[in-house]
Amino acid sequence: MKEYLDLLRHILEHGNERHDRTGIGTKSVFGYQMRVDLEKGFPLLTTKKMHLKSIIHELLWFLSGDTNIRYLVQNGVRIWNEWPFEGYKKSGEYQGETMEEFVEKIKNDEGFAKKWGNLGPVYGKQWTAWQCMDGSTINQIQNVIDMIKKDPTSRRLIVSGWNVGDIQTLIKGKTSAPPLCHTMFQFYVNKNKLSCQLYQRSADVFLGVPFNIASYSLLTLMIAQATGLIPGEFVHTFGDVHIYNNHMDQVKEQLTRTPKPLPKMIINPNVKDIFKFKFEDFELKEYDSYPPIKAPIAV
Repeated sequence: MKEYLDLLRHILEHGNERHDRTGIGTKSVFGYQMRVDLEKGFPLLTTKKMHLKSIIHELLWFLSGDTNIRYLVQNGVRIWNEWPFEGYKKSGEYQGETMEEFVEKIKNDEGFAKKWGNLGPVYGKQWTAWQCMDGSTINQIQNVIDMIKKDPTSRRLIVSGWNVGDIQTLIKGKTSAPPLCHTMFQFYVNKNKLSCQLYQRSADVFLGVPFNIASYSLLTLMIAQATGLIPGEFVHTFGDVHIYNNHMDQVKEQLTRTPKPLPKMIINPNVKDIFKFKFEDFELKEYDSYPPIKAPIAV
């Protein structure tokens, strides 16, 4: 994807050196937008091999409303493991276990997972069970689908992840996950095409953003199918978009690679309910990529 490589170059050329909460430091710019035409192919990076299994399972996990990593662990998805492990290491119950041993306990011990695998009020909760003051909950995903069907030109086709009350719980360290990076996303219908714009307050460009592009593009394809529309554009708008200092060599390696044609995502056409999709309902075709590039995650 040329659009993604252009973002990497823009940060390298124009970014500001900044300190951050992880202590690693970043090169960062504030405010950037890229647009991806979903009719030209599924925007899964070809300049490094992407782990599509993790992307699909994470999205299904969000849509299920789950906030515990056990489902992810049981399906071989590791992308959220570091945060609960760091929380466990600070507890009085930590006995020197490695990350691998911690993950095995999450996978095989339901009680341990219930206590140490929960991330708090993250995406699944905010998307499907937003807590109201009267004690009721709102399924924002279902609401936005209903609104698309009834009033497709509405300017209120929005899902918010930034629940200020719950964010305070996260900020005060009462849970292991950081405040949500994907602040909100909005849908737009024009000429039978469904587009989605994500506003992301903070973005790890090398590790996180490629997953985010694919995830929200896939969500757009799923909601388009659930509403009888055609996928249009995915618009990715950033606040603080950055490259960690310990990812610079990996970024430069990726920039030496020429993008290949985008693959195609085939979705089971029989599934019309957004909450009924299963992993087996997705098939990626014609994916040709360069080898993966490993980099450490900043926690």
